[in-house]
Amino acid sequence: GIAGCCAKTTTAPLDRVKILLQAHNHHYKHLGVFSTLCAVPKKEGYLGLYKGNGAMMIRIFPYGAIQFMAFDQYKKVIKKQLGISGHVHRLMAGSMAGITAVICTYPLDMVRVRLAFQVKGEHKYMGIIHAFKMIYTKEGGFSGFYRGLMPTVVGMAPYAGFSFFTFGTLKSIGLAQAPTLLGRPSLDNPDVLVLKTHVNLLCGGIAGAIAQTISYPLDVTRRRMQLGAVLPDSEKCLTMVQTLKYVYRQHGIRRGLYRGLSLNYIRCIPSQAVAFTTYELMKQFLHLN
Repeated sequence: GIAGCCAKTTTAPLDRVKILLQAHNHHYKHLGVFSTLCAVPKKEGYLGLYKGNGAMMIRIFPYGAIQFMAFDQYKKVIKKQLGISGHVHRLMAGSMAGITAVICTYPLDMVRVRLAFQVKGEHKYMGIIHAFKMIYTKEGGFSGFYRGLMPTVVGMAPYAGFSFFTFGTLKSIGLAQAPTLLGRPSLDNPDVLVLKTHVNLLCGGIAGAIAQTISYPLDVTRRRMQLGAVLPDSEKCLTMVQTLKYVYRQHGIRRGLYRGLSLNYIRCIPSQAVAFTTYELMKQFLHLN
């Protein structure tokens, strides 16, 4: 949970800008990534860069906790019950852990996106609780909170899978091939080798970059579906396939399906680096090695 919170707070301003650009907010749609980063503080103050971050923290603590815990548990089950080991069990366990965490915390992500999309002076939702009430009453009860779940699950499987797979594989290869150069004894157990902090950050960053490239179009689709009623073209984005086709036809691949990807690299690489590094440090701190 702490690993998730540290990672997301590090990149919260970039997250806000990504949502504004992905869904073509009319105040910022003519701007690029860096000009939006400069424009948001001018229009909404510096705290505008952290809009929706309170809802993000409420979501990300259980999300991070469930994801990392589920990964360890699934890995054991896949190894013992199915007899699958090597690098493949990391990929399978990571995908299953990501899907589990997403389904458990999806309504909180929905509320966070709605809050982050709002611009000062045009507030539809007054806060987290008000957003929950409005979505529940105006958008069909509980089903309203799960709009866009399918592209999220489909996108999360390769994202989480490749993220855990790449990090775990780089870690095991690094410690096997160059233990003295890349590794050091764990603080809580000198018999266990762990990666040095800067190597941890590097491996986490590479893992984030690879995972993000593979799953990005589904992330754009999810955001569009989540924003739903807030967007003028919401009736054209009711299903995952509809949304993918609509975004592709209207904006193409680079300006549609991959819009904001450069920002996502800047956002996702440090986010994953911090997440995996904090997780490894917390494991030592809590004597889990």
